[in-house]
Amino acid sequence: MELSIVGLHRTQLFHVDHIIKKDGMCLAVSIVSYAQPCHSNNNLDFLLHVGSTTATSEQNMEGTDLVLKNSMDTDTRIRVIHAVVTEADDLSQLEQRTNYVYGGLYAVEKLCREKITDRYVSTFHLRRMPRQQHIDIYEVLKTRKPEPFDGIFTSDISGGLEKMPISAINTISNEYPMAFEYISQIKYPLKYQPDPPLGCDCVGGCSLSKKCACAVKNGSMFPFNAIGLLEDRPLIYECGPSCKCPPTCHNRVSQHGIKFRMQVFKTQSMGWGVRCLDFIPSGSFVCEYIGELIQDQEAQERVSDVYLFAAGNSYYDVPRWEDPCKKIPSLQAGPSEDEEAVFAVDAICRGNLARFINHSCTPNLFPQNVLYDHDDKSMPHIMFFAGEDIPPLKELSYDYNYAIDEVYDADGNIKKKQCFCGSVECTGWLY
Repeated sequence: MELSIVGLHRTQLFHVDHIIKKDGMCLAVSIVSYAQPCHSNNNLDFLLHVGSTTATSEQNMEGTDLVLKNSMDTDTRIRVIHAVVTEADDLSQLEQRTNYVYGGLYAVEKLCREKITDRYVSTFHLRRMPRQQHIDIYEVLKTRKPEPFDGIFTSDISGGLEKMPISAINTISNEYPMAFEYISQIKYPLKYQPDPPLGCDCVGGCSLSKKCACAVKNGSMFPFNAIGLLEDRPLIYECGPSCKCPPTCHNRVSQHGIKFRMQVFKTQSMGWGVRCLDFIPSGSFVCEYIGELIQDQEAQERVSDVYLFAAGNSYYDVPRWEDPCKKIPSLQAGPSEDEEAVFAVDAICRGNLARFINHSCTPNLFPQNVLYDHDDKSMPHIMFFAGEDIPPLKELSYDYNYAIDEVYDADGNIKKKQCFCGSVECTGWLY
C-alpha cells in the first residue's frame, strides 16, 4: 500500500512503473533503486539506471527503456524508491530483509548507449531535484519504529439491516472484523421451510385464558412481565404473524429485534467481543443468534465449528426444566425415539452481531428457545436474554456449554482449548 501511494502500482520485476496517457504514450513515474551508498558518503543525489541490452544500436527502444526515455523527453519527474537489503537482526530469521525508503523526485537528465562486446546497453542518468528534504537511508532504518495505528471505527456493520446501528471499534490495532454477510433474519434451508403457526384470536391483548391459544401453548402461563423475561424456560411461544393481537402485546418481545445500542469491539485476549452502550435490565431481550440453519449431520461435516450453535435438542437436559416441560403441551410427551431432525445455526459466513459474543464461565446472558413464526420445536430461534443487570460497556457473554474432554477433531482426537474469560470461577479450559 505504501509503495502504491508513492507511485509503484505494479510488480517490481522490472523495477520501473509507468502510466499510459490518453494519447497512448507511456511515461515512467517511479523506479526502485538498489544503489547502495557507502556509510561515509550517503549521497544519492545522482543515480545511474542500467536498462536492457540490445543486439544493435539501430534496434527500436521498447519496454522500460522506452518509458524512461519518454519521461526524459517530456521532462516528467520520477519518484525514486530506494530498496536497501539488510541482514535479518533476529537469529531465528535466516532470510534477508528488504526495506523501502522513499528518496524523492528525480529527473532523467540523459541517456547513453554503450557498447559492451557485441551488445548495446542503455544507461539513464537521474538527478535528484533540488530543495527536497535530505534523506539519510541508514538513519531512517536505524530509527524506524513500529508503524503507528489510529484504530478503526465503523458506524454500522449491519449496513442498515438492524433498527439500531451496530458500531465496531478497535483501539488495539488496525484490524477489521472478519468479513461475513450480515443478515438480520435466520436463513432456513429450502427443504425445511416451516409453516406459519396457528394464532390466537385475542383482539385487545392476550390474557391467561383457555381462549388464548398462545397462553395454552405456554402451559397457561406467559413467560414475560412488564419488564421482561421472568426466568429461562425450555421453550417459549410468542404470539406470531397469525395472531390477532396487536404488535404491542406483552407476549411479543424478542421478535421485535434489538432495542439497545450494541458495539462490536476488539478485546485484549479473546479476539472480538460485544458490549452494550446502554444499561440492560435483568430479563431484557438482547439479541438473537442468527445464521444459516443446517441439519446436524451437515454441521458435523463442516470444516469449522467455531460459529455453530446447536438448536432444539436440549429441552430435557436441564434438571430445573423438568416441571416446566410437563406443563408445556408440546413437551409433555418427552423425547421420542423418532425425534424430529436436529439442527444447528452456523454463522461463519452469514450471521449477525451475536457471532462475536464471547464465552464466560460467569456469563451475563443466557440463550432461550423461542417460537413465534412457526411451531417446529426442532428449529427454534435462539434468543439471548440478560441474566442480570448489565451496566454500559460491560462485555456481553454466555456459557458455550462445552464439556471437557468431549470435543473431538475430524480424526477423533480430543481437542483442548484454553479459556481466557478472566472470571473468578474460570476453569481455565473452554473444552
